[in-house]
Amino acid sequence: MDIVFDHAIELANTQLETPLKALKEVINYGDSFQAYGVMCKLLQNGVGGIFGPSSRHSAKHLTTICDAKDIPYFFSEMNDNSEAFNLYPHPLDFSKALYFLLSAYEWSRFIFLYESVEYLNLLNGLMSFYGNNGPTITVLRYDIELNGNYKSVLRRVSKSGDNRIVVVGSTDTMPELLRQAQQVGIINEDYKYIIGNLDFHSFDLEEYKYTEANITSFRMFSPEQTVIQGITDKMGYNSAAEDLRNGSCPITLSMALTFDSVQLFAETTKHLAVQTLPLNCSDRSESVLDDGSTFKNYMRTLNLQERTITGQIYFEGNIRKGYSLDIIELHPSGILKIGTWDEVSNLTIQRVAQTNSVAQNIDNSLANKTFIVLLNVPNKPYASLVESYEKLEGNSQYEGYGVDLIKELAEKLGFNFILKNGGNDYGSYNATTNSTTGMLKEIIMERADFAITDLTITAARQQVVDFSIPFMNLGIAILHLKAQKAPPAFFTFMDPFSKGVWWLLGLSFLLVSFSFFILGRLSPSEWDNPHPCIEEPTELVNQFTIGNSLWFTTGALLQQGSEMEPKAISTRTVASIWWFFTLLMVSSYTANLAAFLTVENPTSLIDSIDDLAENKHDVVYGARKVGSTREFFEISEDPRFIKMNKFMNSHPELLTNDNMEGVNRVDTGYAFLMESTSIEYNTKRLCHLRKVGEELDEKRYGIAWRKNWPYRDKFNNALLQLQEQGTLEKLKNKWWNEVGAGICPSGSQKGEDTELKMENLMGIYIVLLVGSALAFIYGLVSWILYIIAKAKHYQVPVGDAFLEELKFALDFNSHTRVLKSTASIYSRSRNASLLAVSIESETKSIKSIN
Repeated sequence: MDIVFDHAIELANTQLETPLKALKEVINYGDSFQAYGVMCKLLQNGVGGIFGPSSRHSAKHLTTICDAKDIPYFFSEMNDNSEAFNLYPHPLDFSKALYFLLSAYEWSRFIFLYESVEYLNLLNGLMSFYGNNGPTITVLRYDIELNGNYKSVLRRVSKSGDNRIVVVGSTDTMPELLRQAQQVGIINEDYKYIIGNLDFHSFDLEEYKYTEANITSFRMFSPEQTVIQGITDKMGYNSAAEDLRNGSCPITLSMALTFDSVQLFAETTKHLAVQTLPLNCSDRSESVLDDGSTFKNYMRTLNLQERTITGQIYFEGNIRKGYSLDIIELHPSGILKIGTWDEVSNLTIQRVAQTNSVAQNIDNSLANKTFIVLLNVPNKPYASLVESYEKLEGNSQYEGYGVDLIKELAEKLGFNFILKNGGNDYGSYNATTNSTTGMLKEIIMERADFAITDLTITAARQQVVDFSIPFMNLGIAILHLKAQKAPPAFFTFMDPFSKGVWWLLGLSFLLVSFSFFILGRLSPSEWDNPHPCIEEPTELVNQFTIGNSLWFTTGALLQQGSEMEPKAISTRTVASIWWFFTLLMVSSYTANLAAFLTVENPTSLIDSIDDLAENKHDVVYGARKVGSTREFFEISEDPRFIKMNKFMNSHPELLTNDNMEGVNRVDTGYAFLMESTSIEYNTKRLCHLRKVGEELDEKRYGIAWRKNWPYRDKFNNALLQLQEQGTLEKLKNKWWNEVGAGICPSGSQKGEDTELKMENLMGIYIVLLVGSALAFIYGLVSWILYIIAKAKHYQVPVGDAFLEELKFALDFNSHTRVLKSTASIYSRSRNASLLAVSIESETKSIKSIN
């Protein structure tokens, strides 16, 4: 927008004697308060007009202020505000163009998808033009969740049965809506769209060009104009004009209308000078732009026909007129203009009718033929019943890859067909009895002409029927559950270090503790006087006993410290090194602990076909009872597959009647052997399933018909053409990657944060409980042994001593203990009496001496 604005002023100044000067400010999108402050700052500098901002809500606020100050205000979005100069088509005029296009297409019913309430003006305009005899319109708001997820509404569209859709919305949301519509599977040859957004030419349309959906839209200008080329060159785009027909045009309608607004303003200044005096935007100030009303009124009388991007500009009242809209369609070659609309001529369709491909490729020998085609229903994605609230009959009730394939062949060869459900028994041939079953039997008995489904070409089947050239390549693989998160172990907190590190840490702990003990005894500085008041003690003590050494090392390891302080240089050196070691170890442990507690590494039961053959983790497996997969294991000479075939023969309950039964069993831990294409389809819709290992063989799907069928060469040639044209790949992409897909998150998508649960921290609690219990037991045993020793010393009964000690221990109000008490059982013991007599005799002797 900045480049476009500068280029517009530069071009306008070439026609002016008094050049225009641009003052530009950037504000946060939707911040009306900031926009008000910025505009007041601009008004104080003196301005002749205001352009922007792009936010619709901020623009409404600024429009009122500019109108009060008589300053021309230019805005370029769909809005029915009459106070601003808005070159965007009025909603009622755009509704008229939409009405004429819908009438030309003769849509008797359609869905009206709109983004927000502002776009209901278009619906109101449509209803006013239709009157009482309008079509049936289903109205749905696609941005109802306001979170950018439109799939819930698009799925309602898919199930509604209506395939004609009118979409109106902003340039911000429309590209994402189209992307999600393709994921839901409603952008294909069955759907017709009218996009009511004038920026359709600026969307990235590459992925929609080959969907065969009929997508029609509007535009106000052609990207091939010379002025557009000049702007894109300044932007750094070197694309040729024809390249811009494929969408992704860098010039949006808002930019083009801003360019035209500058030209309109400049044209007015040729006839009427604008006074750019400083203004105060305060509510109490009555200052307005001199001759501002005259300037604005004169601008509305102009008829500008040159130097614009969007065509002629004139006003009827406050509504812009004079423009024409191009009607455009999306084709494989890009955007093509098919007509125009203006208020004078209304709708004019200019395109030449497209040639029908049937007429080009029809084979007269098949033109009047009707074939009966067998399908397996339901068997997604090859064939299934259409989900609809209406009762469908005939061919319209079926959809899927096989249905689309037969339609493509019918279009190529010109024949008619009747679809018939042939069941899930594809058929087999018994050479001994010379008998066939299932679909093969129906074809041989001429009750059907051919079968299109996931029918594998095998040597046994080719003995009784012929097959077309393959339309899909595949192989047998294993469908199983995705790797599941392993339940957290009780001692997860031990995971940050390996077992070897823990063993070395424990050994280091013991060695360092022993070093303190030895060095403490060898160092004279560690021998202390236990009685500091005695200058010449008879004994010295050492603080580094075995117990204290272990305690000091433990305190440093747990970063809690202790009351001990090394004094000798040797012990201090060991302590410093130990502290440095524990600092690094604890930091490394802490850094890794959070990750190990929250990250749960998934574990899988099986990772290859060998795991199944070896019955690893007792995973049971099976395949369809009848079919090429089962036949593969029966005739294989590989020892692994022979072993697996014996297992399946001995467990017939593990074999299924169809693929869906096997897929449903996988949820129970069952491994299902099936074709890789079916696995690919299911894993994109059932996010908890995965393909295990590589394909076991190479197979191909083909169309089965009778031996020496006279039309086989024509069908093979048509299939070959579809393959060369990329049609087969498009059909596969549609039914595998678009319809119903997009549910499972991609691998690069960021996962949610994992909270710590009780299972993650159970080991820590176990350590706490076990440690506390051992400490309590040790304290209790030490207490009992102390009572027994004390009772023996004082020669009192152990039971009485135990009761006295227990009473004292349970007296929670007492925090002191009297050592000599007459009430104590120890004061009445014999040792205590003798001590009392001895003290009394010594006292008497002292008195006699005195």
